[in-house]
Amino acid sequence: MNQLSQETSPYLLQHANNPVHWKAWNANSLAEAKEKNSLIIISIGYSACHWCHVMEHESFEDQEVADVMNKNFVNIKVDREERPDVDAVYMKAVQIMIRRGGWPLNVVTLPDGRPIWGGTYFRKEEWMQTLGQLQEVYQSNPDKVIDYAERLHEGIQSLNIIENLKSETPVNQEDLTLLVEKWKEEFDLEFGGMARSPKFMMPNNYHFLLRFAFQKKDMNLFDFVNLTLTRMAYGGIFDTVDGGFSRYSVDNKWHVPHFEKMLYDNGQLVSLYSDAYKLTQNPLYKEVVIKTLSFVERELMNAENGFYCALDADSLNAENHLEEGAFYVWKIPELKTIIGDDFDLFSQVFNINTFGLWEDENYVLIQNKSLKDIAELNHIKVASLEKKKIFWEKILYLKREKRSKPRLDDKCLTSWNAIMLKGFVDAYKALEDKNYLKLALQNANFIIKNLWSSEGNLYHNYKNEKSTINGYLEDYCFVIAAFISLYEVTFDEKWLQKAKQLTDYSLEHFYDETSGFFAFTSNLDEALISSHFETEDNVIPASNSVMGKNLFQLSIYFNNSYYEKVSQRMLQNIISFIEYPSAYSNWMDLALNYSEENQELAICGDLALDYLSQINKIFTPNIVLAGTEKKSNLPFLKERFNESKTLFYLCQNKTCLKPTTDFQQIINEMIK
Repeated sequence: MNQLSQETSPYLLQHANNPVHWKAWNANSLAEAKEKNSLIIISIGYSACHWCHVMEHESFEDQEVADVMNKNFVNIKVDREERPDVDAVYMKAVQIMIRRGGWPLNVVTLPDGRPIWGGTYFRKEEWMQTLGQLQEVYQSNPDKVIDYAERLHEGIQSLNIIENLKSETPVNQEDLTLLVEKWKEEFDLEFGGMARSPKFMMPNNYHFLLRFAFQKKDMNLFDFVNLTLTRMAYGGIFDTVDGGFSRYSVDNKWHVPHFEKMLYDNGQLVSLYSDAYKLTQNPLYKEVVIKTLSFVERELMNAENGFYCALDADSLNAENHLEEGAFYVWKIPELKTIIGDDFDLFSQVFNINTFGLWEDENYVLIQNKSLKDIAELNHIKVASLEKKKIFWEKILYLKREKRSKPRLDDKCLTSWNAIMLKGFVDAYKALEDKNYLKLALQNANFIIKNLWSSEGNLYHNYKNEKSTINGYLEDYCFVIAAFISLYEVTFDEKWLQKAKQLTDYSLEHFYDETSGFFAFTSNLDEALISSHFETEDNVIPASNSVMGKNLFQLSIYFNNSYYEKVSQRMLQNIISFIEYPSAYSNWMDLALNYSEENQELAICGDLALDYLSQINKIFTPNIVLAGTEKKSNLPFLKERFNESKTLFYLCQNKTCLKPTTDFQQIINEMIK
């Protein structure tokens, strides 16, 4: 066994029996490279990554390859989920070198960690040949290699430069409209999403577009978002049998997924579908939320109320070999046996035809028509078909449970737990299922107990009752957002106080006054070859954009002008440089907070929680909500409580209407 056998990361442990002398990323490994003056191989992946497993099997399990790597290199394996800081820096390097990136991510660096070469997946012969050439050049002409490393290092550092405009100019809402109009050119108006493949779900994009369509009364955009959410829910990317979304679709119709299920996707998508349900009352969206949370609770929650990271794309097939999607796909003979006389109707619902065929006679279940349309076509009642669909999914689930399950990544990450926590809160708002709030509160207490130290810092990871990595900005911003969301459904001010405590810690240890942004790593951590400021929204929104939204809300609750100033300055530094709206959707969502539609509502009185539940069922993305059932010292609520009646204070731009007891009047003002 190599040194990875001492690690807790499931991904690193998967490589513990490789003949490669793998080491983990730590000070000792880096010091060894400097001492030996050896080039370093940094290989980055994650446990649910299909092509990471392929390269491991083809190369890292091969003795011939291992001999080359062990002889000339210090070999370091990195779990990108545990060390997103390391991954971000070397991803930038590879994107500079080859104009693309992905996982596995493989980089060769100088002994000091500066990269000289990199790429993604390599076949055995190409990998060995390249390593041999790199070692030869490093031995024969080190100055040439060092010169290239210096120039590449300058390129990596230049990517961090964001001009600090220090502007006080308010956000121009017309700029947002122009960006959305530009974005519309990329829309797939048949299947939803962007007109390309593979298709990632990018939940934050549709959160913003849903809000923008709602606030600007853009019905065409609203229809497009609904088309996208419907097609995703119909597609094979959503596991209709057991709930939960896979990571992305390899095709343009959301049919065949890359089959791993990630916690962060499902947390965000639950929030998105919950909000969409509040606005549309579409029963399909409710079904998606209920099934997904059932899957998360059953498959990804541990005994301590923490959430695991992921299920692998690969599982054992009938021949006992690992195969992508083996757990999820179906063949016609098996389906005919399971479904019986209803097979023809079942085939119409789930496209057991050329539309639903994947490869090797395997079918991935996908809908392309509503149950209403299929029921009319077959002259049966919709309710009857709905019952049949529920029954079919139940018997398919029982049959599938007998198969070998995908491997589980059983570590807990703070940021992803917070994203899922917020998903449960948003589902509670929309569906009023008290179990969702209970699970959210239990997870919040898991984070406080296991991932928040007595020194005030968050940890990033948790496994086997251990936390070993100091928290990143993503951990702070998502926990703060989750705690604010808990306040929004409980009016328990302890969640705001905890959010403020973490915000103040972040300002002390992550905020960079020069750039006007938060660094990804704490100033207490050992520096990498380049600092990293995460500003582009991706599958997960950028930690800086999330922090900007947190500061905006907290500035209102605590009447804190500094929070507001930091938030507004970050937004102003980003908004004028946006070229690709899809990469800045959470920033654009923050920009909507500065529109004329944005308001604040305080509910003060002994019926505050009763009214709160009614408001939370309404789609109100432009409302900052606060309230109390007793006297409060929260600056936004101070001197507003009245023992004899429940009062509503509706405010805009720090100006409030006269308090009223008329709930319907407030609702009319909010939704007009």
